Amino acid sequence: MIKNHGMVWLMVVIATALVSCGKVEEDAANTVTTVAGYAGYTGTVDGVGTAARFDYPYGITTDGTNLFVADANNNTIRQIIASTGTVTTFAGTASASGSADGTGTAARFKHPEGITSDGTNLYVADTGNNTIRQIVISTKVVTTLAGVAGAVGTADGTRTAARFNYPTGITTHGGYVYVADTDSHTIRKIVISSGVVATLAGTAGTAGSADGTGTGAQFNYPYGIASDGTYVYVADANNNTIRKVVITSGIVTTLTGAAGSIGSSDGTGTAALFNFPVGLTMDDSNLYIADTGNNTIRQIVISSGVVTTLAGAAGTAGSTDNTGSDARFNYPTGLTELGGYLFVADAGNSTIRAVKL
Repeated sequence: MIKNHGMVWLMVVIATALVSCGKVEEDAANTVTTVAGYAGYTGTVDGVGTAARFDYPYGITTDGTNLFVADANNNTIRQIIASTGTVTTFAGTASASGSADGTGTAARFKHPEGITSDGTNLYVADTGNNTIRQIVISTKVVTTLAGVAGAVGTADGTRTAARFNYPTGITTHGGYVYVADTDSHTIRKIVISSGVVATLAGTAGTAGSADGTGTGAQFNYPYGIASDGTYVYVADANNNTIRKVVITSGIVTTLTGAAGSIGSSDGTGTAALFNFPVGLTMDDSNLYIADTGNNTIRQIVISSGVVTTLAGAAGTAGSTDNTGSDARFNYPTGLTELGGYLFVADAGNSTIRAVKL
């Protein structure tokens, strides 16, 4: 695969399309490529592929066609157009921190970290404002779905009556938004149509690792979150575990990892070990984890709980494009899957990387 300048992303897209037609051989599994941004260089530059600049891109999602990035230190939402690899500023204004609703660059964010899409809208965990924002993709209109900028808390309620405490991870499924409300150690649920916010699981203000039901369960700085409509999966960062929440009952169990044990071991269930896992996404069969403290990308087979390392080397930070354990990441955080590739917000490198699945 070509690895120069802004053509990398375009070649990823072209190769994926040709593979689907049976016209070229598929890239080697677990091959890692930088598709946008340039390692070691931060900024706010729009451009094509590696000519663009980010500043601590934290979250990433797709609407099924393009990528959207929560560019945290720039206080913006960026878009990567799949057909050209062009990076543009979609909403917010670089370095202009605030909480204003509005259209496109007239809106303001404060260190947004989480982002998800239902195909029509983007939902943003506007972490520094302690709010959840909604962006209509077709118009770029930004509104506040729940919470009040500058007001920290754990209150359930409707829209501005609700309170959050450093929300980070966010996902959507079937008319609901689920939020990892990190500093309250809880998982929250928002009805999109009404803005009603409720606590699905966890004990507000109490960190722990207990499995249980609803507020009887405990989390310890939950970050990444994903849902298939039946379960919510959570990267419980400070417990170094991946948790599973039954949506209808609020029952929480530990899927893999061992609370209080830091490591990088592959294995099944509690035999696998993680180091501050932050990012999480899923497909029909697997969970994918940005194992941030290990600088690796991990895979969990949902049906068996088997954990393997796809790319990166535990304990070794870097920016090297290569295959599997010969690739390097630097504090990877957000993940999303598109067209047979796992896209990674490699926050410490201020780049967007692609891992061939």
